Amino acid sequence: MARSRRVNSSRTEIIRDQDSFESIESDWWRLWSQSASATPFQSPAWLLPWWRAFTPGDLAVIAVWSGNDLIGLAPLYVERDAGGSRLLPVGISLSDYLDILCAPGAETHVGTAIAEAVLSLDWSQWILPDLPAGSTASAMAIAGTREEQHAGHAACPILALAGDETLAGSVPSRRRRQLRRAHNAALRRGRVEIAPAQTDPELFLYELTRLHGARWAGHGGGVLADSAAVGFHRDALPRLYANGLARCWTIKIDNAVVGAYYGFHHRSRAYAYLGGFDPSYAEESPGAILIGNAITEAIREGGGEFDFLRGREEYKYSWGALDRWTMQKIWTRQTP
Repeated sequence: MARSRRVNSSRTEIIRDQDSFESIESDWWRLWSQSASATPFQSPAWLLPWWRAFTPGDLAVIAVWSGNDLIGLAPLYVERDAGGSRLLPVGISLSDYLDILCAPGAETHVGTAIAEAVLSLDWSQWILPDLPAGSTASAMAIAGTREEQHAGHAACPILALAGDETLAGSVPSRRRRQLRRAHNAALRRGRVEIAPAQTDPELFLYELTRLHGARWAGHGGGVLADSAAVGFHRDALPRLYANGLARCWTIKIDNAVVGAYYGFHHRSRAYAYLGGFDPSYAEESPGAILIGNAITEAIREGGGEFDFLRGREEYKYSWGALDRWTMQKIWTRQTP
């Protein structure tokens, strides 16, 4: 079920059910491809599987149309518990970047339309985390609310890419020497093979889940310890591949799969999303070899940035990455 209303010359629609949400997929792809700030995390290939896997509340997707063209989209849902009702973005937690999609030149109009539409929904707080710099949502103002803005919400270390496939123009010399030592150590164990995963995403996810669990054994098992998260990726990964976004590899040493890398590439940016490796091969550093391979492939594709995504793990900085911070906005409705 969806409800529509007019805002100026456009039509604003609030989508409440999954079938209607999925029915706008082709329009959504067109809007996503136009949006300068869009990442794979705002694509239908990511967010539709997320909603199917988790369905954590009541869907409240706001779509802004100009004639038959989708010009703005805010995929949202309402979560209710004893603490009240919160308006949250579809994809929260597993998505490293979140924002409202907007057609070029329509930012102000779409922002106004969405700001008016959210007031018709039942919520006490609207929380938007992980907004990148310059996001559409960061400029929105909601009448009758108290607004909080946290500029240093999460760090995403990013490596600027330059030079050629030797990595000399991008990666510090110390890290390049470590990478050569890792390759040599792996070759001493046997034949080394790095293979792309697009021919069999299901097998790749099996290996990734196994290796990620091995990496995080004794520390909660990692994000793939949740069967719903595995189901989500099983649904999303073929869709990401079909739309040219996924970049996944496994590494074999002496015919044993000992590492897996799960990432994306869109326009001029590569994203390192998730990985896993066999701890018994720690000396050979299969995870580092795969990251080096991913950076090399990103350079081959003309990438300008390699995004390590959320988290300030020490290894990211050893590659030469520098922090870029996301922000969080919270609107709280004022009680009379």
